[in-house]
Parts: sequence; C-alpha cells; structure tokens
Amino acid sequence: MLSHHHSSERRTVAARSGSREILDRVGDKWSLSVIETLSDGALRFNELKKLVDGISQRMLTLTLRHLERDGLVTRTMFATIPPRVDYALTPLGFRLLKPVSELVDWVRENSDEIEKAQQTFDQQSVAQPAA
Repeated sequence: MLSHHHSSERRTVAARSGSREILDRVGDKWSLSVIETLSDGALRFNELKKLVDGISQRMLTLTLRHLERDGLVTRTMFATIPPRVDYALTPLGFRLLKPVSELVDWVRENSDEIEKAQQTFDQQSVAQPAA
C-alpha cells in the first residue's frame, strides 16, 4: 500500500509534467507569434498566416488548434459563402499577453548579444575537440 507521502509526490510530479507541457506549447516560437499577432483583435486564417512571418499553413493550423484546446484562442465560424472563420484571443489568452510580450521584447533586445555568445561558443567548440 502506498503511503500518503508517495501519492502526494505522484500528484506533484503529474502537476509539474502538466505545467511543463503547457509551458512547452505556449512558449514555442509559433504560439508566441500567433498570440502576439492576435493581440490587436480577431483575424481570419489567411490574414494571420500573412502576419506570422514564415509559418506554414499546416503549422498555423496545428498551433491554432493547440491554442484553442488550451483555452487561449477562440474559433468563430460565420455562415457566409465562402465560410468565414475568425480567430481571437480569449480572456485567458489576453492575460497571457503581458508575459508573452515581455518575453518577445526581451528576445528582441538581447538577440544580438545571444548571437555573439553563440558564435563565440561555436568557435571555441571547433577549436577544442569534445572530451
């Protein structure tokens, strides 16, 4: 029989695992870009695709599906011809905007320094064979 300590420990590990999964998904490149792009309001799929630089149609579809599943984006269909679908941030998605925007700003402000560090590291790695 498991002690209370072990079952509590399992719940903590499961909670961390769920948190990790959410962080991985919300923190990925495309999710951050989509969330930031939707900050100005609802957009149709093709509008969103044009504004999110470099994203493929398939990746945008997957990203939107994940964000919708997580409750960060809504998908609204309009019975028009042709059918129209809008994507927008939910209240939960808007609450995520502040930390996402801060992270995106941090990346923009520090990308040159990070690239220099990467180049230095790569040059040192080439000069020194791995142990």
